[in-house]
Amino acid sequence: MKTKYLDKKKWRRLVRSKYDETIITCHGERILAGIIHMHKVREPLSVRVVGEDTLVVANNFKWMQLLPEKRNYSITVMYDERWQEIQYYFDINYSHTLELGKARRQDLYLDVLVLPDGRYELVDEEDIKRAFKKGVISQEERDFAYRTARELMAEIDRDFSQFKKLAASCLKELKKLM
Repeated sequence: MKTKYLDKKKWRRLVRSKYDETIITCHGERILAGIIHMHKVREPLSVRVVGEDTLVVANNFKWMQLLPEKRNYSITVMYDERWQEIQYYFDINYSHTLELGKARRQDLYLDVLVLPDGRYELVDEEDIKRAFKKGVISQEERDFAYRTARELMAEIDRDFSQFKKLAASCLKELKKLM
């Protein structure tokens, strides 16, 4: 498992950025919400999402990261310079810690990428297979990651708008800090 911090302080792609975070309660659930303002980046980054080339990092883009206390995934909502949604990136986590200034998660390698229209794909299966083969994660942890991803994808199929509403509520609270 990899421990990943939300603030991206060590991400070399960022030349100048600002990070804000808070803990909010949304629909009865505690959520650590953080936002990275990418004022200047070394170079833009495009990735393939559901068969489309998608620009996810560029000057003045923002990433909002959400750690819902009782869920085994975190959500990164990526926005362009005009606050238009680019994608929702769900990291499957074994656990995460809602600690201001040290928010972190235990990443299980498997991810679900979702476009704003609700189309999605499961990614990084090679990473989880490699981690299992090397003994970095157990069979129980691997199975847990796949089970969590399947449940999440079923939830996306049922009602992706719930995630959009959650993101909008959290973004509204974060904008009060800016």
